[in-house]
Amino acid sequence: MGDEPSRAPAIRKMAASDLEQIVAIDIKVLGKPRPAFWESKIEMVGRRPEVAALVAELDGKVIGFIIGGASRWEYGVPENVGWIDTIGIDPEYQRAGVAKLLFAELASRLKKAGITSMHTFVKRRDWKLLKFFDSMGFQPGDMTNLEMDI
Repeated sequence: MGDEPSRAPAIRKMAASDLEQIVAIDIKVLGKPRPAFWESKIEMVGRRPEVAALVAELDGKVIGFIIGGASRWEYGVPENVGWIDTIGIDPEYQRAGVAKLLFAELASRLKKAGITSMHTFVKRRDWKLLKFFDSMGFQPGDMTNLEMDI
């Protein structure tokens, strides 16, 4: 697609019944099926009220999703800090404003829950994702990602 859709998709809460369509998007984006991963994500969303999970739906079809939440002092991060865990847009609808709609609704819901800043992780060479988050107003934060091979 690449252009704005002729009408905006509906943004709604993610439901267990969205699993098949979310897995299909994930396969298109990553090239491999991860149904067990998504089953656990959707189950976690149902158990944790501080997590917000939304889908963008157009003509009864899920075309994108986003999952985020509040830290609630996880890893010593203050409770007013939110995070974006996962975002995925069907490639046919990328660059059509769907991710921006999902992000805006997630940010609005988290702001109502007392969140005042958002964080996420992005691979440093994932230029498309870095460009998207830059367009949303993100900038490098003061936390450092540490990793170690074992």
